[in-house]
Amino acid sequence: MGILSDDVVIISQSEKEGEPSVITINCPDKTGLGCDLCRILLFFGLNIVRGDVTTDGKWCYLVFWVIGKPNTRWNLLKMRLVEASPSFSWAFGISRYYLSDSESQPPKFPDLFLLKLACSDRTGLLYDVTEVLYKLEINIEKVKISTTPDGKVMDLFFVTDTRELLGTGKRREEVYEYLRDAIGDSMISYDIELVGSEITARSQASSSVAETLFSSDVLGEQPSGGLHTSSNVSISVDNSLSPAHTLIHITCQDHKGLLYDIMRTFKDFNIQISYGRFTIKRGRNCEIDLFIVQSDGRKILDSSKLNALVYRLRAELQQPLRVVMMNRGPDTELLVTNPVELSGKGRPQVFHDIALALKKINTCIFSVYIC
Repeated sequence: MGILSDDVVIISQSEKEGEPSVITINCPDKTGLGCDLCRILLFFGLNIVRGDVTTDGKWCYLVFWVIGKPNTRWNLLKMRLVEASPSFSWAFGISRYYLSDSESQPPKFPDLFLLKLACSDRTGLLYDVTEVLYKLEINIEKVKISTTPDGKVMDLFFVTDTRELLGTGKRREEVYEYLRDAIGDSMISYDIELVGSEITARSQASSSVAETLFSSDVLGEQPSGGLHTSSNVSISVDNSLSPAHTLIHITCQDHKGLLYDIMRTFKDFNIQISYGRFTIKRGRNCEIDLFIVQSDGRKILDSSKLNALVYRLRAELQQPLRVVMMNRGPDTELLVTNPVELSGKGRPQVFHDIALALKKINTCIFSVYIC
């Protein structure tokens, strides 16, 4: 018997602007579920100000207090959260959660499309395009943008569609209409075509610069340039408080996507959270208590595993993004790198936020490469 989606996710919107809305999720548990849910909240631009997580290893109960925006699409958010929960499969009689590794099917990767857009250049153009794609739930995987001396721009966006409809004429027409409204008469040409999997393979092999930046010791060697860092990170481990769990206590400064960064680290280490609490104190100081176990349900006693986990958490919290600025003659090159999940999913909305920041300081972008 399936679980009704209305029972899986309940959203209580705040009555006053600036006050948190409450999102309650009640569904079967799986390793990495917290990461998947926090990634969706981050994609929708929500700021998590408090969180509680409880699970017995089979069923979980999560509550997030979030600050939204006036234009937050709450109904769409609920749909995406329901889809991310294991119970979404149950609702259609597909108990994928209980399939063994030998019975489960390999994940199906979404189709990759090439969006080609030519238009006249102007300040803020790139942000306007990324804002449209964000609203339409089209994910940017790779970008190549060039500006000609006469002020013309050729944008090449390799994208995937969350709704998996970009192969239809109706969906492509919708994208065109939204882009036309945002860009206006400066649009010269527009086209979308399906590309082969070899493009994805090549793009995955071209990220050596990012790997070099993130392989350097966050506490030691650092690349030249400005880095987004925070030294106010304290992580302690306690194996004596609970007979069945390892306690991780974290205090740090809040930043966008903080809870996602923590949950992503645990997911990559295949660690389950049995109970967790996240709160923001005065001055954007955060306190996080997490009772965790390994995938076999036991507490972590291996000191090498604990040291590796603490080191990775500290790295993620001190430098969630690495930003380097370099002078290239008359131009300035901005290099931004961020880690991705082992599943290959990157941090959502990074390119969108960069374009917005550059638009706010009235800075023109004439060339972009994202891999």
